[in-house]
Amino acid sequence: MGADSQAGSGNSIISINNDTHSTTTTATTQRKPSSAVKAQNAELHILCFDLSNYNKTTQFLLSCTGVFVLYIIYGYLQELIFTVEGFKPYGWFLTLVQFAYYIIFGMVERRLEAYRTMGAGGAIWTVQPAPRCIPIRTYFVLAALTLGTMGLSNSSLGYLNYPTQVIFKCCKLIPVLVGSIIIQGKRYGPLDFAAALSMCIGLAWFTLADSQMTPNFNSLGVAMISGALLCDAAIGNVQEKAMREHNAPSSEVVFYSYGLGFIYLFVIMLLTGNFFSGFAFCLAHPQETFGYGLLFSLSGYLGIQFVLALVRSSGAPLAATVTTARKAVTIAFSFLLFSKPFTLQYVWSGLIVVLGIYLNVYSKKNKLTFTDLRHRIKQMGAKLSRSPSRKFLVEV
Repeated sequence: MGADSQAGSGNSIISINNDTHSTTTTATTQRKPSSAVKAQNAELHILCFDLSNYNKTTQFLLSCTGVFVLYIIYGYLQELIFTVEGFKPYGWFLTLVQFAYYIIFGMVERRLEAYRTMGAGGAIWTVQPAPRCIPIRTYFVLAALTLGTMGLSNSSLGYLNYPTQVIFKCCKLIPVLVGSIIIQGKRYGPLDFAAALSMCIGLAWFTLADSQMTPNFNSLGVAMISGALLCDAAIGNVQEKAMREHNAPSSEVVFYSYGLGFIYLFVIMLLTGNFFSGFAFCLAHPQETFGYGLLFSLSGYLGIQFVLALVRSSGAPLAATVTTARKAVTIAFSFLLFSKPFTLQYVWSGLIVVLGIYLNVYSKKNKLTFTDLRHRIKQMGAKLSRSPSRKFLVEV
């Protein structure tokens, strides 16, 4: 559940889930006066900053600017860290450092949230956060999936080009679609399956081009990022179900998922001995690891907040479009700022992936079922069958 996996999810998993959760909450409280509902829906905060007084256009522009700036910094720093000589084997240690920073950020956010909600006076550290809503056993599962997503995603950069990793993340719909069918029993229309097929074709073409252009291409990196996407798909479905059933805020989910994930990874690295080698390497390069890691984690965590604000103010489909455009800009910056081979096959295959993303966004606004599709095909068939006879009558 990285920055992109959180957003994806909206940056996004939590962002998309939060949008779903907000819809569910509104539906269950329709007996309230309309003015109260509007006031509740109009509230928009990014940490301790209140954007509710701005109009929709200003909220959208501020959220978009935050998403682009923060995630471009996030991607640049992530790739920069892996350019440090000898760092590639320590992707899991970077994940441990990132989790540690996220725990600190989560503690601060939860107290800010409680301070703002309760309106208490005095120091912020005297305010206790809201009690946990989701059962701890659910967080045990979420933490393991979060660890798989973040750890495998970070480690894959030791074996893949950064643009290839981003293209894989763009195709998160594929495992999410399969996972939601299996876990939640959801049904999807033909546009969703067409989007998934388009992504599969573009992804296969992009990976083939990368294997031909990159001398050190390693299929292990493909396996890692694929595993990260599978965990990401499971996270989205488990989170959505838990947040809907227990009415939990996203800050709680982030805090407990990363907190337990940190404990998991710390114990595993201690048992395997990788903690000490990673810690020794980072001590030898403190600025490039702990320093860049702090900025890398901070930009990712703040990026999540801006994606959440974008979802609340403009809706999940528009947020998905913005985060997709952000990924395209990130790939362009990667080719400009870091030397790597380039071929036009990257462009064509990337456009096919973008087509799949567009179909996915379009399907959210225009629901098309298989029944509707069969009905339209029958109508078209009927029109075509009538057209020759009409032509014959005109000619006679």
